[in-house]
Amino acid sequence: MNTVTQNQLTSVCVYCGSSFGSDPSHEAAATRLGQLIAEAGLRLVYGGGSVGLMGTVANAALESGGAVTGIIPHFLEKREVMLESLDDLIVTKDMHERKHLMFQKSDAFIALPGGIGTLEEAVEMMTWAQLGQHRKPVALANINGFWSPLLELFDHMRAQGYIRPETEVPYLVANRLDDILPMLRQSISGAPQEVSDELLSVSEL
Repeated sequence: MNTVTQNQLTSVCVYCGSSFGSDPSHEAAATRLGQLIAEAGLRLVYGGGSVGLMGTVANAALESGGAVTGIIPHFLEKREVMLESLDDLIVTKDMHERKHLMFQKSDAFIALPGGIGTLEEAVEMMTWAQLGQHRKPVALANINGFWSPLLELFDHMRAQGYIRPETEVPYLVANRLDDILPMLRQSISGAPQEVSDELLSVSEL
């Protein structure tokens, strides 16, 4: 296991949809989050596309003078319309390499509204944390209650005994967008970031 101690937040990975969804507040939230990340002097790490909420958060960060790293697998270059104007664009061979690099390059994770891919990415980070493989914070941006059904499912899992006190799933929930970065800073301050090479290797199989 490699242990890296970080006492400050320098980069944030944002998971979100490659479409806009039906609620206009989601696009507005993506724009605001990109601006907040840039204004805070943080690097945005995201999926590398130019469409949907993905493109919105990236362009908002760029327009606000922020640094952005996009990581996209080769087979999605056309589908997600790779944002070629990025200062740091990485094309990977597959999804496993993409997710691994997004993890490595980020101090924390934020899930905006999105589909099954967004859900999978956020829950995977929670799972790794639950298994003790890292202590990077994961925050759900609960815009207009978007993630509330997931939170109810977590409560159901606890009630059924599948999430026990000794295996609690670590995550943060922000109902106000402006609360997210302060929450992440508070969570990450002084916490060692632990990464298991063994787990990451298994996850890529």
